Parts: sequence; C-alpha cells; structure tokens
Amino acid sequence: MAETTLLATWQGEHFIDGRWLCGGELFENMNPARYREVLGLYPRGAGREADAAVAAARKAFAAWRRTSRLKRGELFLRLAGLIQRDCDTLATVLARESGKVLNEARAEVIEGLHMVEYVFGTARQPTGQVVESEIEAKDLYVRRKPRGVVAVITPWNFPFAVPLWMLGPSLLEGNTAVFKPSEETPEIGQRLVRLFEEAGFPPGTVNLLHGLGEEAGDALARHPDVDVICFTGSFEVGQHIRRLCAESDRKTCACEMGSKSAVIVCEDARLELALSATLLSAFKTTGQRCVSAGRVLVHRRLLEPFARELVARARQLKFGDPFDPASFAGPLINQAAVDKVQFYNKLAVQEGAQVLLAGGRAEEGELAEGYFMRPMIYLQEHGADKRTIREEVFGPHLAIIPFDDDAQAISIYNDTPYGLSMAVITEDYRRWRLYRDECEYGMGYVNLPCIGAEVHLPFGGVKRSGNGQPSAAALVDSVTHRTAFTVNHELGITMAQGMSAATPGHAGRRDA
Repeated sequence: MAETTLLATWQGEHFIDGRWLCGGELFENMNPARYREVLGLYPRGAGREADAAVAAARKAFAAWRRTSRLKRGELFLRLAGLIQRDCDTLATVLARESGKVLNEARAEVIEGLHMVEYVFGTARQPTGQVVESEIEAKDLYVRRKPRGVVAVITPWNFPFAVPLWMLGPSLLEGNTAVFKPSEETPEIGQRLVRLFEEAGFPPGTVNLLHGLGEEAGDALARHPDVDVICFTGSFEVGQHIRRLCAESDRKTCACEMGSKSAVIVCEDARLELALSATLLSAFKTTGQRCVSAGRVLVHRRLLEPFARELVARARQLKFGDPFDPASFAGPLINQAAVDKVQFYNKLAVQEGAQVLLAGGRAEEGELAEGYFMRPMIYLQEHGADKRTIREEVFGPHLAIIPFDDDAQAISIYNDTPYGLSMAVITEDYRRWRLYRDECEYGMGYVNLPCIGAEVHLPFGGVKRSGNGQPSAAALVDSVTHRTAFTVNHELGITMAQGMSAATPGHAGRRDA
C-alpha cells in the first residue's frame, strides 16, 4: 500500500473525570474511501488509562445515582438540542470516517437523537411496581437500582447511534460509564462525548477511552471494578466478554453479536416489494450491518423472475464516494474487510455456487483509492456443509437459496448458528404468523427489509447473535437490578406462608 498522507487535523483525546487528556503512543484514523488519507491521530489507551477512567466513573457513581431521575432526564433534553444543532456536522464526520453515504450517516444521527428523546421521555415514567401482599398490613414494592460502572464498547458501523443506545439508558438509570469507541471511528465518538460535556453531565459520569479493542477494550472488560459490559461486535469478542463475566463475581453483560440474517420471499410475495426489500437488506451500508441479509430464501415458483430482476437492479447500484448523492453505498471499512469478502466470494465458487453477478474489488478511477467492492450474487442449494450460507460475511455478498414450501424455508432459515433478524415477504397473514412463531430471531419484519430497527424496541438476537440482553430500549434490564422491598405496618410480625413468628418470650403471630 502506498505511503499515507495526513490531510486532516482531527486530534484525539481521552476524557476522564471531566478533563481532556492526551499523551503517549498514537494511532491513525484512516479514510476508508481514500485509504492513503489519515483523518486524525488518537491516543492508544490501555490498562493505565482504563484504570483512571473506571476510577473516575466509580467516584462519580455515588452522587450521580442519588441525583433526581428527573434532573438526569433534563440533561438528556439538553443533549437532544445539541444533537439537533450539530446534526449536519455530525453526519459529515460520520460519513467521512465510516464510509457511510451522507444520507445514511444523517439517518444514523437522527436515530441517535431518537434514543436521547426516548430516554428523556422515560425519565418521568414509573420505574417500579407496587405489588399486593398476602398479608394486609404489608406493602410490597419492586424497585430498580443502578448496577454501578458500565463499560460501553461499540462498533464502527453505527458509531453514533449504538453508543447512545447504551449510554442513554445506563446514565438515566443512575449508572456511570466508560465509553470506548471503535478505533475505526474515534472522531464521531469524541464529538458525542463533547456534547455530553456541553449538556452538563457531571465529571466522571461519562468517560471516553480511545484505543484498540484488544488493548483498551480488553482492559475494560477485565477490569475488576466494572459492573456491566455493553458490547456490540463480533461473536468471537462477545464470547470472550461473556467468559470474563462468567468468571467474575460481579460482572454482567449485554452482547449483541453477529448474524446470518435473511429475507424470505414466499410464493405469494409481491415481486416489486420483495426486490426492494432484498436490495436494501443485502447491500445498504455495503452489507456491513449486523442485520444485513447474507441470504435471500426464494420460493421456486418465483426463483427465475426474482433472480433475473435482482441481478439487473444490483448492477445499477452505485458503490461510490460517500458524499456523492448518487451513491447507494460506500466502501468497506478496511483492508481486512475486503480480504474477508474476497475469501467468501471464492469459497462460494468452490462450494458449487452458480454465480449470477460476480463481485470483486472496484479498481477503476477514484474507487481504486478506497476499499470499494461490487456486490456478488449467486444461486446455491441449501446444504449444511456449505459455509458461505451459514457464516457471516459482512459485505456485499448474497446467496439466493430456493425452497419448496414454508416448512423447508423455516428449516433453512434456522440452520445457522445465528438468529438476529428475519423478514418475510407474503400477502398471507397466516403464513407470516407461522414464520413469526417458528423462526429463531430477535427482530422480525413482514413486507419490509430485515434492517431498520427503531430505538423504542429491543435490539438483540438469539444463539450466537446475542445473550438475551438486548440493547436500545430493552437495555434497562441489563444495567439495573430489581430489588424487592417490603414494609410492615402492624405493631407485631405476621409471616407469609403461615410460618410461625414466635420467638422466645413472645408468642408472635402467624398467617391464618
């Protein structure tokens, strides 16, 4: 690869206990659309910086959890106003360092804004329950309490929205946080933390730790004073985090990991709708969403017209500069991503696929300066031994898999180690109900792409896609623990279940 040049001057800093800090070894933030361009330099934090950030969060926790929930919510209202003010700038930064097209980058900023608005809206909602006791003189309550220090480790592909999915509910519930953004997209993470600071969040409640995943991220995951780890990324890293939590006497985690999501095109599907849903599911964000469809299951009755038209439309998709309004999607994030997609493209051929649209590296003109790939589409009969239709590729790589009936389609969909997202295209309400109930997934859609979640719904999956502790609105269950609280209003003691309350010198009472 040619020598890099520094064309921008973004300068990274840690944010620990309300202070911006820099020093030590630096790493480069590269532009995926022009891989010679260094966008900025960021401190390569590790154990020492992780210790300082966690200590700051722990110190701030006592006062923050006692702060009125309503006052915590008001800070999110201020944050929402700042995001609205800076929306265009944030979208531009996000597009430049992630490679997302500008329209999609702006949509992500809006998604993050929606999360902040949701959090503000829930600040005045009930956070517990009043429960009836079997004893008249007792009142029973279920209350939520914050767990403590939350480590937030986020991916590059949603570097603004996903941090807010995790930071928002965590902070509102009274936890403090250490946020480590992806080393591929550190600038948008830093811009977000500056908005938290401007909104008035007290020092130590939100801390920013830059660095590499295997250094800074691992230091946070292993830290003995971290109570919760919120992670979105690969299955391998998520499984490592889950092992660390299992070995700990205090840690819990919410891990959203990989997928082999699919669109299922039934025999009664509207062809136009099915084509649009598939193109968006497979190739938006260049196939680099955790919910991206690496498979489209098509009823044999529709196979020939669907495949022919899908390939024709995919040829028209423009994968180009993120700031070109004509671009449907941008580049892959780095060379490792290119290598992975090329590996699976070759593997599909080795596994007997019928290639309908050959993908590959785009090397003409300015595209040769970035990590641009063309989409690959191929026809493949289902088989449990075929890796390309069971493993996550994370790029513009799509298998068309024919099926004969609904039972076979459900079996094929479930025959992967993952279970994140599923879309079924059908006009029959009984049919989509069958898929709803029998497929293994965390998010399901009818007559839609398998992408496009909204923040007030849970976001997570099953099997290798998650550990049952989803993000977004449902994260509250991961960053709090429920406490039972019982109050006695009589002068004596009456026990439940008829147990005697007698003690020496006192007869006591018992339930009748």
